[in-house]
Amino acid sequence: MLEFLICSMLTIFPDYLVRRYVQGKRIGREINLYSMWFELRYGITACVILTVSLITMIFYFHPSTTNVTAVFRTVTILPESNGRVAEVCVGLNEKVAAGAPLFRLDDAQQRAALETARRRVAEIEAQTTVAQSELASADGLIAQAQGAYLQALNELQTQVELNQRNANIVSRREIERLQVAADGRKGALAAAVSNKQTLETKISSLLPAQKASAEAALAQAQVDLDKTTVRAGVAGTVQQFTLRPGDIVNPMVRTAGVLVPEQAGRVALVAGFGQIEAQVMKAGMIAEATCIGKPFTIIPMVVTQVQDVIAAGQYRPTDLLVDAQQLARPGTLTTYLEPLYAGQLAGIPPGSSCIANAYTSNHNELESGNIGTLRWLYLHMVDAVGLVHAAILRLQALLLPVQTLVLSGH
Repeated sequence: MLEFLICSMLTIFPDYLVRRYVQGKRIGREINLYSMWFELRYGITACVILTVSLITMIFYFHPSTTNVTAVFRTVTILPESNGRVAEVCVGLNEKVAAGAPLFRLDDAQQRAALETARRRVAEIEAQTTVAQSELASADGLIAQAQGAYLQALNELQTQVELNQRNANIVSRREIERLQVAADGRKGALAAAVSNKQTLETKISSLLPAQKASAEAALAQAQVDLDKTTVRAGVAGTVQQFTLRPGDIVNPMVRTAGVLVPEQAGRVALVAGFGQIEAQVMKAGMIAEATCIGKPFTIIPMVVTQVQDVIAAGQYRPTDLLVDAQQLARPGTLTTYLEPLYAGQLAGIPPGSSCIANAYTSNHNELESGNIGTLRWLYLHMVDAVGLVHAAILRLQALLLPVQTLVLSGH
């Protein structure tokens, strides 16, 4: 309607002035309800053509959409395993900080596993102490075995010398017995040395490895115990949180609630523009928005990102072939809008529906001076008609509460 009024001032009104003051035709006589369609045919025809052209230009170069939402994501409150709720730390709609405990599951099994792992570490430490004592004892056994071996060896050497001097003094059987005894004492000495080496290896390698495994099991048991306390991953507000002690929580079947982050829906707006504006929508364009959650307010924004695919065309591989008819509904061009100044989305509830305009700017090309006169006039006209769309958005901002509260019947 606004475009028609503006175009009528350039077409129908001049045509009427010519009919009135040049041809002398007056409203109510020569120009009446039945004859004005003939008398003002040039102005009406020109007005319709100009209005259609103006609307097309405005909506193409300065696109508008009502598919704008303060989209936000939520964090599902879930434990990592099944369990029975033992304690609830927060209430419904309560604000929590990052890392704050939300609820705790029954942890009797995890505490028992933690105590078992702790006892295992203590057991290995005790084994290390015992092994060190055995190592000290092994030195004594080595000294004892070495003395016995030297004694047996000396006796053997003495009997051999006597036998060499006089074979009748010492019998051959006695020498063989002493030789066997010396070999046995030598084997006992080797066994004592090997036992000491085994203890040293056990103290330096085996027991530290067992202790490291036990400490890892202790850490795992501590992690399992910590998992029984579910904490907030981010700061936000707990919603739909109705857990009570004794409830069973299953991450595959039943969630505990929803956590809405503090900045959710307060950073940017997500808008869906028509596909026909795909060649016009660019990152960096200036935009404006008005939201139902904050009436009578125009929020200056900037286009920060334009999604390069249309979500309506996506599909997942299944055992059924996708019919193109299923994709017949045209999708929108997803665009992300952020406020020009910090804090301008404050007061707008996340999830609010909005209306947004984006404006094409040819300032840089106009200032370059490398364009012809017709191109210069055309770009000036494109930028100028953006005022019409800005005025329409402001009228929508004024009428939005009336449409929502009165005309919608709510």
